[in-house]
Amino acid sequence: MSASPATLAAISRDPATGQQIASYPFATDAELEAILDRGQAGFAAWSAQSLEQRANVLRAMAAVLRRDREPLAAMATAEMGKVQAESLAEIEKCAVLCDWYADNGAAFLRDEPTPVADNKAYVSYLPLGVVLGIMPWNFPYWQVMRAAVPILMGGNGFLLKPAENIVGTAGLLATAWRDAGLPDGTFIAANISREGTSAAIADDRIAAVTLTGSVAAGRSIAAQAGQALKKVVLELGGSDPFIVLADADLEAAVDAAVASRFQNTGQVCIAGKRIIVEDAVYERFVALFCERVQALTVGDGREAGNRVGPMARQDLLEQLDAQVRASVQAGAQLLVGGKQLDRPGSFYAPTVLAGVEPGMQAFDTETFGPVASISRARDADHAVELANQSEFGLSGNLWTGDHARAMQLARRLQTGGVFVNGFSASDPRVPIGGVKKSGFGRELSHFGIREFVNAQTVWFDRR
Repeated sequence: MSASPATLAAISRDPATGQQIASYPFATDAELEAILDRGQAGFAAWSAQSLEQRANVLRAMAAVLRRDREPLAAMATAEMGKVQAESLAEIEKCAVLCDWYADNGAAFLRDEPTPVADNKAYVSYLPLGVVLGIMPWNFPYWQVMRAAVPILMGGNGFLLKPAENIVGTAGLLATAWRDAGLPDGTFIAANISREGTSAAIADDRIAAVTLTGSVAAGRSIAAQAGQALKKVVLELGGSDPFIVLADADLEAAVDAAVASRFQNTGQVCIAGKRIIVEDAVYERFVALFCERVQALTVGDGREAGNRVGPMARQDLLEQLDAQVRASVQAGAQLLVGGKQLDRPGSFYAPTVLAGVEPGMQAFDTETFGPVASISRARDADHAVELANQSEFGLSGNLWTGDHARAMQLARRLQTGGVFVNGFSASDPRVPIGGVKKSGFGRELSHFGIREFVNAQTVWFDRR
């Protein structure tokens, strides 16, 4: 094993000020060996516990999250810039997730009788081992917990490799699991370099891999997991369509579009990024949308009243700005924003591009920041055509006053989820995941908990 990093440490910076918060050394080869051994020991202890015992730990974790919500939320805001109210909401969402799997997880994992002719058979759902979770920075608690909670309820261990700018947040989460009574080594947060991550994937002590990240990261991790013959679940990029038809409640659709696009400073995978409006209401929608966007307050997430915080990193801001500039050069209309704000920190003005068409970067690529693109559709069929004209397929949004038509159009959208007269969200009761280059596999609900178990058939011959 060679886990030696090309750089020595991960750097955490406050994106609202640009100031360094902390430096976290990457795990050495020897430290990674110890981490993997500790994970194996933790898995052995945890997998031996009953479903009821595991559920009790999840309930305890929900209580710990609610008890420590203020310091947990403060760390997320400091490391990646999330508005404090959104950080607190993220903590509560994680607590709800723990409670839901504590109440429902055992039912998904109990032995399942399966009659087979004159014989008797059943299916057992058994843990696989330690799952490596490679997680992003945009929802530093929810993205991790969305993967980890069902994986842990299934009796597996979880080794978290967090994004380099949120190592402090990951450490607090590991402490919370310890306080909840999870056996040592069952949930480990480790600052592992890219080289160390590759070494871990290849190691027999890692049973499977789950990744939330970019398409490029998905290709790399899937290839490495495939080489090691290990299960992998990928939740990758998204450029979700947000379709508004002429018979929609326009005011409600505008409010939902603004909330969807600018929550978390626009740094959301599952969110309406390509707003596609039917011609008859296009001009009115654009006017209302721009009015709402111009009213958004931008500033430090720790200051009350701010709706949009800084982008998580300066390099991401510069990449977003390049996409906006390229789209304008290709013919898009810049109606609001379109520049970095003249102040310390990585603040980008909430931006609206109209007249966006296929071939422009704002349409063809994922814009991961406070930028909304609006496209004009001739009619409902053209709107669906534009929606599907994307390499991504994470989720879609559809606004119409005709319920029957909504059901028909939803089946034509090439996405993992469709939200009618609402906007994309995640909930433990329903699965989440994508098609096309948005990845494969599912998280949440019973689909998610069964991604990382061995569905073992046991067959009794009655003779």
